Amino acid sequence: MSILVVDDNPMNVMVVREMLNRSGYEDVRVAYSAEEMFAMLRPQDPAAEGDSVDLILLDLMMPAIDGIKACHMLQKDEQLRDIPVIMVTAIGDSRKLAEALDAGATDYVTKPINKIELLARIRSALRLKRELDWHKERDRRLREELNLARQVQEAVLPNDVDEENLRVNAFFRASEGLAGDLYAWHVFDSQHFLIAVMDAMGHGISSSLISTYTASVLHEAMRTTVTPKRIVEELNRRLLQLQYDSEMMQYYCTGICAWIDLENGVIEYVNAGHPPGLLTRADGEGTEQLAATAPPIGLFDQMEAKMETAVLRTGDVLHLYTDGLLDLFPGDMDERIGQLTERVFQAGGNTEELEALMASESLDRRPDDRCLVRVEVKKARR
Repeated sequence: MSILVVDDNPMNVMVVREMLNRSGYEDVRVAYSAEEMFAMLRPQDPAAEGDSVDLILLDLMMPAIDGIKACHMLQKDEQLRDIPVIMVTAIGDSRKLAEALDAGATDYVTKPINKIELLARIRSALRLKRELDWHKERDRRLREELNLARQVQEAVLPNDVDEENLRVNAFFRASEGLAGDLYAWHVFDSQHFLIAVMDAMGHGISSSLISTYTASVLHEAMRTTVTPKRIVEELNRRLLQLQYDSEMMQYYCTGICAWIDLENGVIEYVNAGHPPGLLTRADGEGTEQLAATAPPIGLFDQMEAKMETAVLRTGDVLHLYTDGLLDLFPGDMDERIGQLTERVFQAGGNTEELEALMASESLDRRPDDRCLVRVEVKKARR
């Protein structure tokens, strides 16, 4: 353990250093001013590394920069703020001591220094420092694992599609690194496609795990069946197989799954408690909403997913999205959907405008995952 003694009085420094050496603390360093302390901890040369210190014994009364000001400066430095500081003072003024503690000092000892008291306070401060270092290391490992999880989650998202008859572009923005939103599609041939957008309940790690599990089941189901009804019912069955520690906790997701048949010019879909898809007609007849046809996925043992059908024509554009986009607009649900419809219609296929929409700040300033999938029908039989 490395201890830095900061005091402008050489006699005090010598006494404290000898006291610490005799008590088994061999790595004791010395600075005779706050300026010298900062020069040791953060040298001016960018190529040089500052000294690593586990604890600072800091004199309260020093010229130029006193102990309280030095504490404030330490707290403002991201690299130094976690070093515990024990203030050393001959002043019995409780207000000064309180000011020092408010400035960031961990503890204090008074002069003349009592060896037993000093060593006890040092042990206490170093114990807290070890615990803090342990938590920082754990947090670092957790960030690395979360970053890996984010990369894995993003890796399962499919690339955009630009086929002869259909173009699919996805826009995605996670609120906390990991997301509960997902999108997926499967291309059978130039005329037939399966597309789905899902939103797992909640935020953060729990919803991202449910989202990743849902994506795995969804990809498997899409390869083996072409019916949105069967896909949604299979997702429901698999989500209900998850066992939770608390009976009060049940994760579920909303979603919309669509079978696009360009050969016959139709779209068959199931909307499981999800915001309505927006099908904008190329002929100027407005926008048709693909409204909810079933409850959310994972809530009920028996789920009857009702499938609806809509006509698809050349030039039609379908937007599937998650509710994070609706938080960008004021009003009730219908008003927000109307404003979103207008925004995506005005943007058309302009990628920059749609990305700007995804990056807009929510009215309530609460972060939420956002997903938008734009499906443009280049050519359909109708």
